[in-house]
Amino acid sequence: MIKIVDLHKSFGKQKVLDGINLEIEAGKTTVIIGRSGGGKSVLLKHIIRLLKPDRGHVFIDDTDITGLNEKDLNKMRTRFGMLFQEAALFDSMSVGANVAFPLREQTKMEEKEIKKIVADRLRAVGLTGVEDKMPSELSGGMKKRVGLARAIAMHPEIVLFDEPTTGLDPIMTEEINNLIIDTQKNFNLTSVVISHDVESIFKIGHKIAMLYEGKIVEHGTPEEIKESKNPVLVQFLSGSTEGPIKII
Repeated sequence: MIKIVDLHKSFGKQKVLDGINLEIEAGKTTVIIGRSGGGKSVLLKHIIRLLKPDRGHVFIDDTDITGLNEKDLNKMRTRFGMLFQEAALFDSMSVGANVAFPLREQTKMEEKEIKKIVADRLRAVGLTGVEDKMPSELSGGMKKRVGLARAIAMHPEIVLFDEPTTGLDPIMTEEINNLIIDTQKNFNLTSVVISHDVESIFKIGHKIAMLYEGKIVEHGTPEEIKESKNPVLVQFLSGSTEGPIKII
């Protein structure tokens, strides 16, 4: 479904993506791992064209989105949902209004239908009867769930997750991982997850890709990743200070 070809991106003199090549399978979960500040979120933003590359291409099916005009780009984005790192809820809106936001902005549905979908999506992430609560009343884990409900409100084909378990305790991390798995299955999603949580990546990923120094240095199934002898990957997964990854 998603094909990334020779993708390059620099900010000033800092080269972040240096020729990324990656294929992301439809109906599967691909986890992109790598060090903090290594360009994972930058890559995610290219997939939804929040950023435009200096060079290279991103194909959604057979469409190169790097050259789309604003109208076609907006149409393409309706195929996506995104769960941001801190859930990115609107503090001034209730939970129900947050989940309803894309439906009200991008469709002409009647309020009765919107409320039905909001309740359904909240139920899908294990929350019921919270529509009138404000984000300030929610725990970190609940905010992530609401963010996920909003991400799937439009029944997208692709959902992007930016560090979905960051800042959560081990129990809530497990809960969010299970939600990602269940949501992917129930909605037949193509999911792309950015993470550096080693336990999580093997639980949720059908494929795992390692980003290092602007390139994908390893890509495979969880079993292939575990068996890899790539020294960068071995060091990252073990958390060792010894190896090619330098601590700065």
